[in-house]
Amino acid sequence: MTNVSNEIKEQLSLEQVVEHIRWSDGLVPAIVQDAETRQVLMMAYMNRESLKLSLESGETWFWSRSRQELWHKGATSGNVQTITSLKYDCDGDTLLVEVKPNGPACHTGAVTCFHNEIVGLPEQSTDQTSNDSSATNSSTSSESRFEVLAELESVIAERERERPEGAYTTYLFDKGVDKILKKIGEEASETIIAAKNKDNDELRLEVSDLMYHLLVLLQERKLPLDDIMSELSRRHERPRRD
Repeated sequence: MTNVSNEIKEQLSLEQVVEHIRWSDGLVPAIVQDAETRQVLMMAYMNRESLKLSLESGETWFWSRSRQELWHKGATSGNVQTITSLKYDCDGDTLLVEVKPNGPACHTGAVTCFHNEIVGLPEQSTDQTSNDSSATNSSTSSESRFEVLAELESVIAERERERPEGAYTTYLFDKGVDKILKKIGEEASETIIAAKNKDNDELRLEVSDLMYHLLVLLQERKLPLDDIMSELSRRHERPRRD
């Protein structure tokens, strides 16, 4: 068994866990959260069998109410979720599954299924709440700014799996890593030239091409973009001051 909730693994057997959960028609809602960013990614349902498979495999399994079958998250998309913690709430009627996602959680390619914001909330009346709201909006805006990278990562992974004929990404994967690296070198050179020419329109295009080919390389090497983001975050951690 992988590192899934020491509270469950060490203190309770699967049978005991099942007894602690309040099942509704054999199901319990499971909220999936990114263990690192704390962002809520999705909500799905588990039954006893999917919970058992989740605990045994260390990856999320759910029960599809529409298809009436078990489904392994990421089985077709490659966007599996490695479980780091699995807990149930005080009433035993909801599960919280903390995961390390290997790509977007939403079938649309969005990082999270909760990307449809409801607007029209009352305006904050105090300076403090206004500042809190601004900080939240800034954070949300920052997250949405980079959603396209997650979507592009998902599309590239799909191209590698399905290899649609005539697609440029298919061509790159068919040619292999040497071709991908050659293209990265070319795009890097063109980015340098655009910057030296002080042509921001051209620079925008060349950087976009370079980033695309870098994502293709990451997919070829099976290195998730999340690992790169984590490394950047780690490098920019500020030391505490006494």
